[in-house]
Amino acid sequence: MSEHEAVAAFVEEAGLFYERLGLSRTEGRVMGRLLSAPEDDADAPALCEALGVAKSSMSVSLRRLEQAGLVERFRRPGERRDRYRLAEDVFQRAFRAKMAEFDDPGALAERGLAAVGDDPRRRERLELMRDMYGFMADRFPDLLDEWDRVKKERGE
Repeated sequence: MSEHEAVAAFVEEAGLFYERLGLSRTEGRVMGRLLSAPEDDADAPALCEALGVAKSSMSVSLRRLEQAGLVERFRRPGERRDRYRLAEDVFQRAFRAKMAEFDDPGALAERGLAAVGDDPRRRERLELMRDMYGFMADRFPDLLDEWDRVKKERGE
């Protein structure tokens, strides 16, 4: 497999990966392209061409990625066209955004506990759900702080 084919396969795999995390497949493919392209950034027409995506679809995808804080839009001095690059520490940002969702299952479990009353079997399942997500929400900030220390040690 040539490098071009390997990169194309990676971009498609990234599309599927990020789709499972809640992005559209096109948004995931954009992430994959920006991760694997030789240059650090790209403009929308170049992304459309590289990914075989319509301009309108790319526009929506780039807007959503920018709103999510995953990509940054900028212009080079003297250029009239916007360019896009991965946001600074995009993976930590994405992880922190996902962490905020840990409150949702806990709140859902609490509503379930209120709904099922005193039935111990059903309560046990819902309490396990609530407690596991609470545990994760408590521990992940420490992991991200540790990651910041590791990055500093690496010189990043």
